[in-house]
Amino acid sequence: MARPALLSLQQQIIALTSELEASACSTLPRGVGKLTSVMLTREICDWHRFNNRRAISSYTGLCPGERSSGSKRVPGSVTKRGNPRIRAALVECAWRMVRFQPKYPPVKKRLAILAKGARATGAQRKKAIVAAARHLAVDLWRIHTGRCSAAQLGLNSTQTLIVRGEHKGER
Repeated sequence: MARPALLSLQQQIIALTSELEASACSTLPRGVGKLTSVMLTREICDWHRFNNRRAISSYTGLCPGERSSGSKRVPGSVTKRGNPRIRAALVECAWRMVRFQPKYPPVKKRLAILAKGARATGAQRKKAIVAAARHLAVDLWRIHTGRCSAAQLGLNSTQTLIVRGEHKGER
């Protein structure tokens, strides 16, 4: 009784997913999936509304907090004041960057902590991936606003692969 309804829902999900993927930008950095790109763009609405890198970092909630009093400054943990869906997507995308683009500068800087088999603790890995995600958000903002190209930022763009005679785009 529930199986036909579930199959119908699955077909609708597949159709909507392919529709979203079709609306994605054709040149994406390798590791940034089409669905992730569309979701980030739709959540942010307009990349041009941010005037500088600090504004985009603050909007994502991936920037560190700070406690200040006079000349004393104590850095804190991530504020988490921004959009949680964007934050989650950026962290997931940063993990894909570790796998697909280990030479991307923010990942390369932290590769000793983030690489598979690294002897870092869970807390160190989380801090490193959040830092990489923050840099990725700023770099995506730079790409979408035309300030830089993906190649200038050290990102390889998507390539078309031939897998068993079929053309498939990498994510």
